[in-house]
Amino acid sequence: MIDRRTFSKAVGLGTGTAAASLTGLAVAPPASAAAQNGAGTSAAPTAAPGSHTSFAALKQVRAGLLNVGYAEAGPVHGPVAICLHGWPYDIHSFVDVAPLLAAEGYRVIVPHLRGHGTTRFLSARTFRNAQQSAVALDVIALMDALKIEKAVLAGFDWGARTADIIAALRPERCNALVSVGGYLVTNLAMNLEPLPPAAEHAWWYQYYFATERGRKAMADPMKRRDLNRLVWDTVSPAWDFDDATFERTAASFENPDYADIVIHNYRWRLSLADGERRYDRFEKQLAARPVIEVPAITLDAELDPFTAPDGDASYRDRFAGAYDHRTLKGIGHNLPQEAPVDFARAVIDVDRFRPHHTGTSPV
Repeated sequence: MIDRRTFSKAVGLGTGTAAASLTGLAVAPPASAAAQNGAGTSAAPTAAPGSHTSFAALKQVRAGLLNVGYAEAGPVHGPVAICLHGWPYDIHSFVDVAPLLAAEGYRVIVPHLRGHGTTRFLSARTFRNAQQSAVALDVIALMDALKIEKAVLAGFDWGARTADIIAALRPERCNALVSVGGYLVTNLAMNLEPLPPAAEHAWWYQYYFATERGRKAMADPMKRRDLNRLVWDTVSPAWDFDDATFERTAASFENPDYADIVIHNYRWRLSLADGERRYDRFEKQLAARPVIEVPAITLDAELDPFTAPDGDASYRDRFAGAYDHRTLKGIGHNLPQEAPVDFARAVIDVDRFRPHHTGTSPV
């Protein structure tokens, strides 16, 4: 297992019109689905992992620099939950979570991040940038395009980092937060320091991608598929998924920008690739490790090689609002797909942490 204090050093992340959007629009928070359905402990319906294999037909919307592909479930006027995937995954990480939340009255939005699935850049001239603030601004742009003023943000891996950033820099757009792995905002200066060997070993693909050999592997469809499958197997050692489950997600790896986005993300984390100057002010804010003040639940997966034995000890001080931390036994890195009921319950529970208002979220 990787010590959380060293792991937090290793984690990094992966807009024209959205860049102006990290400066504030304060609005009254909408009612949560939990409030609409009655107070008390969460009552997310039960469902076994793998109960669902697909979403309804995906939607597309122009948002910022992208034409974003996303799945949607639940009532259109319900309070919004935005679920954000990581690497090497896609929206299918939430294929069982979305119907659970929809049944509780949420409007659930599950977007493909840049470089994944049906999400496409609007211009061939746009730099294929995957630095952390660029990805976060994509989600703000998506919210603007869908006229979503506030949402519960919930994610893992790249998605948790993206949600953390929005919660930290744009709290008026975030009702509450569910973050698998805790506080995952990248600190480039800290990432220059070596880690203990066990931590470095777990990040083998990050260093592989720093080489031309690794870039070629990502650019080769078969090698890319096999590498991603290996990651699935090693970071979720107890998840008994079948080939069809992997293949549904693997289709998202065929995005024409996938290799460029993945390689830039990991190289940027190690300061081996530049970001863009238009994001400098946001990265400067993030380098200061801003405190997250919105209600938050952090989740750890016991069998994830990136989960530390000290739980949330190293980042608890980054969460200043209502807070809870949970560890899921027997679960690996792809926590939402391995434990959809627990993930959905966290979304419902964290939404109860905040004061509730009457009415529904504006659309």
